Amino acid sequence: MHREGRTAPGLPRLLDAVLGVGTDLELRGTLQHLVDSAVELTGARYGALGVLDAERTRVTDLYTAGLDAAARERIGRLPDGHSGLLGALVREPRPLLVPSVRADIRSVGFPAGHPAMDTFVGVPVRVDAQVFGNLYLTEKQDGAPFTPDDLSLLRVLAAQAGIAIGNARLYETARLREHWIEGAAAVTTALLHGGSAEDPLMTVADKARLLSGAAAGIVLQPTADAGMEIVAAATGPGDDAADLLGTAIEPGSPVLTQLLGGEPVFVEDSATDDRMTTAVRSRFGPSMLLPLQSGGRLIGTLALPRRRGDVPYTAVERLLATQFASQAALAMVLADGREARERLAVFEDRDRIARDLHDLVVQRLFATEMMLESTRRRAANAASAAPGMDELLARAVDELDSTIQEVRTAIFALQQPPADAPTTVRGRVLRETAGAGALLGFAPSVHFEGAVDAVVPEPVAKQLIAALRGALAAAHRRAGVTSVQVRVDATAHLPDGRDGVRLTVRDDGEREGGEREAGERQGSDAGESQGGRAETVVSWQAPLR
Repeated sequence: MHREGRTAPGLPRLLDAVLGVGTDLELRGTLQHLVDSAVELTGARYGALGVLDAERTRVTDLYTAGLDAAARERIGRLPDGHSGLLGALVREPRPLLVPSVRADIRSVGFPAGHPAMDTFVGVPVRVDAQVFGNLYLTEKQDGAPFTPDDLSLLRVLAAQAGIAIGNARLYETARLREHWIEGAAAVTTALLHGGSAEDPLMTVADKARLLSGAAAGIVLQPTADAGMEIVAAATGPGDDAADLLGTAIEPGSPVLTQLLGGEPVFVEDSATDDRMTTAVRSRFGPSMLLPLQSGGRLIGTLALPRRRGDVPYTAVERLLATQFASQAALAMVLADGREARERLAVFEDRDRIARDLHDLVVQRLFATEMMLESTRRRAANAASAAPGMDELLARAVDELDSTIQEVRTAIFALQQPPADAPTTVRGRVLRETAGAGALLGFAPSVHFEGAVDAVVPEPVAKQLIAALRGALAAAHRRAGVTSVQVRVDATAHLPDGRDGVRLTVRDDGEREGGEREAGERQGSDAGESQGGRAETVVSWQAPLR
């Protein structure tokens, strides 16, 4: 009779509290409503609902009743969820009814400023086997201990809290998953179809930073000495990523074994974790280091550090970020393949145009030039030739000769890769000679003297490449060419005493009168090779400053 008399008056209020959960769509309001209802229904002085993180390692939120703002401030930090009666509820999620907190050996860890409490009742907040936190009350206002009826009532409210938290986390997980999937799709689209494919590492780093709420998105790549180096970094407004670039993880660092092996690394606090050895680690707290790999190929590592003091990454965030990294790596590999195919198509088209020019246009122009030259010679020997005919034919031959030279120069240019391939002077010289070799039928020999890349400025380098291209085209024009020697000397001294660079191109082709004159105008001289064959030398030089 006593049990029925106690519970019957509170039943309507309990039903109101339970029904009120369904009318509040905001989780914080729902949980606060449940704590307030528990205090009111049981006559407790204090109540609290502690929410654990998904890994049940710490209390992330605490909702209280019976404590004003000043009391909350005196207590200070949240309970850690590891010690005292609250820790017991986390370790063994089952109801607790404690007549005297002071007499219970598990009662430890009350912070300074915490109100005096003796009687205690607590239940886990759970759905099936999944525990989300705990709901507990202390100190009944009438001084009586908590009863089994109070415990039963509290279990009902805790069940409602578990449902609310579970639904909220399901929604949040679904929202996060959708967020990351959309981000991965955007990166894939950008890399495969957009202009940002020119810098895929920055595209991945910046998108991952935004998705994860990290302070920075960082991409590291392996170095030749088995370390890793930051090659791309994206930060938020007001932060400078420049000081991150070039930061290296030295060989032998504890974290490298996992990273180079393609394993993800999760760090609670970068500043204090012994595995982190970089100079910038003190700036960051929780971090994820995720492999960028596809088909067994390790492209690099995606690092997503948060600021010190920020909340750690959850298990769901870690999973979604790892999946994003795998998708991004695949998109990068596909983008590389697409770019390579497009570049190959351009090269093939350029080669086809060059072959057509060489096989059709140049040969016909050359045949026409020879016919005109023969006609000019016959006209010069004929007594009845019209006045001025010899001069007119000579001008036509010169024009054809210049046209052939220009077409051949264009052919050599078409044989070259796009200008964004080699950027050094050596690389560009080798690129020109390799293109010439495709038409000559043999590779010209190339020799460099001095620190060509270091001392030759860009304006002079452009002039040098233009002169080389013209000399190679002239060599191809000559009949019987079997060897071409190219020499670039960055230690040359010019006649006026200045330091300079000198280009010399030698070939063993046959020279005719008109061609000899053209060669001499370019600064060439003639000599005899060791084999007794005529040798053509084209020389060009310019000061370095």
